[in-house]
This record gives sequence, C-alpha cells and structure tokens, in this order.
Amino acid sequence: MKSISIKNLGKRFRRSFRGDEGILYRLFSIFKTKEKFEVLRNISFDLDSGETVGVIGRNGSGKSTLLKTIAGIYLFDEGSMVINGSVDYLSGFGHGLQKRLTMRENIYLMGLLRGLCKERIEELFEEIVDFSGLRKFLDSKVYQLSTGMLNRLNFSIIIHCLINKNSEILLIDEAFSSGVDLKFKEKFVLKMEELIASGSSVVFVSHNLRLIDRYCKRVIWLEDGRVIMDGNSEEVIAKYKGSNNDGR
Repeated sequence: MKSISIKNLGKRFRRSFRGDEGILYRLFSIFKTKEKFEVLRNISFDLDSGETVGVIGRNGSGKSTLLKTIAGIYLFDEGSMVINGSVDYLSGFGHGLQKRLTMRENIYLMGLLRGLCKERIEELFEEIVDFSGLRKFLDSKVYQLSTGMLNRLNFSIIIHCLINKNSEILLIDEAFSSGVDLKFKEKFVLKMEELIASGSSVVFVSHNLRLIDRYCKRVIWLEDGRVIMDGNSEEVIAKYKGSNNDGR
C-alpha cells in the first residue's frame, strides 16, 4: 500500500515586498500582476507503507516546502497528491509553546493539541519532565526559559506525543539540528530512532548526510524545486557530494 503518491506536483509563491521598497512603489504595485516563482516543479514519487525516505538538497531547493505541502500547510498549484493515513509534521523546535503559561501548563496544552487525552498526558507527565531535564523550572513561565531550554521542552512534549499516537505518516524537517546541548541531542537521537522504527512511513529532510544514510535506504535529491535523483541512499549521496553542492 502507498502511504503517499505524488504526481507532477507544482507549487508557486508570490514575491513579497522588500523592506526597502517605499509606500509609493507598493501603492502602484496594487495595479500590477504580482510576480510568481516556482518552488516545486513536476515532483513525482511514491512512499510505501513503513518506508523511510530521505530528502536532501541545498538551501532553497524546496525540501521544506515539499514537506509543508504534504502536511497540508501549503496548497499545491498543479499535479496530484494522495495521502493514505494520518500525517504528523515535525520541524525545528521552540515553536507552539505559549510563553505566558508555565512549563507544566504547556505540557497539558500541547499534549491536548497533539491529540492526547488528559488522562494519557498525566500518565506521560513525569516521563516528559524527566526527559527534558527541566524539572526545577516546572512552574516557571516559558518566556523565562532560554532558547535551548525551549527546544528541549518542546521536543520532549512532541516526541512523547508522537510515539504514543503511533503516527501513520511522519514528516521530519531538520529536527536533528535543533539548538540543544550535546547530551540532550544524544537522548534526542535515540528517541527519534524509536519513532522511526515504530512502523510509520517517514519522509526525513536533513543537511546531515550521515544521519540520512543511517536511517534511509532511499534518498531523493532536490535542486531548484526539481527531483535530480531518486534511488539508493549510497548512490544518491555520493552523486550529491560529487556535485557542486556543499555535501556534508
């Protein structure tokens, strides 16, 4: 069974005003047709149930736009897309927390928003707090926490929610590069391995080619919004490194 089936997908954005453009320019621009540019062009691929595929490419190649389109955050302009199963989108952390609420209150709020009932959140509460390593800040307002602490809290909540939801389709967008310390990142990687091994279908975007090679047997290479290569991870990564891209 196919979890995702995409055929000739295209996505365009309208160019926004630059900060140095004056009011008069903007006023006259109301009467002009706004310029559009393509960010995804003729994208086609299938993802089998339980398969993990990596997506690589330079900044601006369309990786994150592709994931956001699959997640339904962006609407596509042409082509077709069929999704079989529930979709969870996992991006860089620190977003979604309500900064005027305490850490305790955010755990309950975000757990509910992620589809867990209050009773299940209570069962997971201690595990989430211990994983974050932020117990002494449990009743502090979130705006008082550093960026690294926000990332740790957000990751701890989201990863436990996703593991308990048994997500059918998981979209991971540069999550491994979130700004956390090395010790927490090691815990983070182990939890991500648990999540990826849970049987979900996974699309994994990262600049870290070692992690892509570690988790993905298949890799899609995007460039300028197009698929350059789709195949065995070792072969695709080798070609990508041998191009003019800054392969890592």
